[in-house]
Amino acid sequence: MRTSLPGAPLPLVLALSLAAAALCCFDAAATDAVADSCNAIRDFVNVSFCVSRLGAVPGAAAADRHGHLLMAADLAVASGASAGDAAARMERAESDPAVRDALHACGFLYGMSSVPALRIMRRYAAARSWDAAHAVFMLALQAGTDCDAALGSSAGRTMAAANHEFDQLATMATALLNTFSAR
Repeated sequence: MRTSLPGAPLPLVLALSLAAAALCCFDAAATDAVADSCNAIRDFVNVSFCVSRLGAVPGAAAADRHGHLLMAADLAVASGASAGDAAARMERAESDPAVRDALHACGFLYGMSSVPALRIMRRYAAARSWDAAHAVFMLALQAGTDCDAALGSSAGRTMAAANHEFDQLATMATALLNTFSAR
C-alpha cells in the first residue's frame, strides 16, 4: 500500500486532510456570520468589540442576525445586572452622602429601568414583535450614561468601566434590533 507519511496509508492522510479543511472552512463561515452582524451595525458599535463579545457566546458562530440580537440582549442584561449590583455594593460602603445618593440612582437606573427594559425588548424580539421591542429600546440605553452623569467626573470613575461596558452591549442589542425594525 502506498503512503504519503511514513506508516500512514494514503486514504487516512486524505481523510484527515479533508477533515482539517472542513473545520477550517466551517470556522471561517461561522466567524463571517458574527462579523456580518457586527458590520451591519458598525455605525453604532466598535466592530472588534462586537465580534469579540458575540463570538465568545456559545452558538454565535452558527446563529443568524436574529440569534445575535438575542445574544447581545443577554450580554447587556448580564452586564447591566452586574453594574447594578456593583453600584449597590459601593453605595453600602460609601460615606459621602452625595456619592451614596448618586450610586443609589445608578442602582435604580440599572435595576428598575435598563435591565428590565432589555429583558422586555428581548422577549418581544424573540417573538419577532419588532414594533413592541422597539417601543422599549430607549429605556434600555438609559442606565450607563445617566449613571455617569449622576456620579459626575470625579466619583464617576468608580462605575466608568461598568457603565461603558453596559453602554456598548446595550447599543449592540438595540442597533441589531433596528436592523429588523427598519425592514
